[in-house]
Amino acid sequence: MNKTLPTKAKAEQPELAPEYRFDYRKAKPNRFAKRTRPESIVVLLDPDVAQVFETGDAVNAVLRALMTTMPQGRRSSHR
Repeated sequence: MNKTLPTKAKAEQPELAPEYRFDYRKAKPNRFAKRTRPESIVVLLDPDVAQVFETGDAVNAVLRALMTTMPQGRRSSHR
């Protein structure tokens, strides 16, 4: 069931500006970039899946085990 906002609350919400300016002088480098190896591919997990696996190594172990059960034709060497 969807709840709708009262008419008064809708009127008080600010409108989006037609344009936003990003101040690149205040930008900071990605603090997680050093953790990623150049040959790695980043994959986002849904929160419920991420709760099951504590590390990337755990995810890789399960995926490698799953790969052994797959037919040979389904494996792909390209990314």
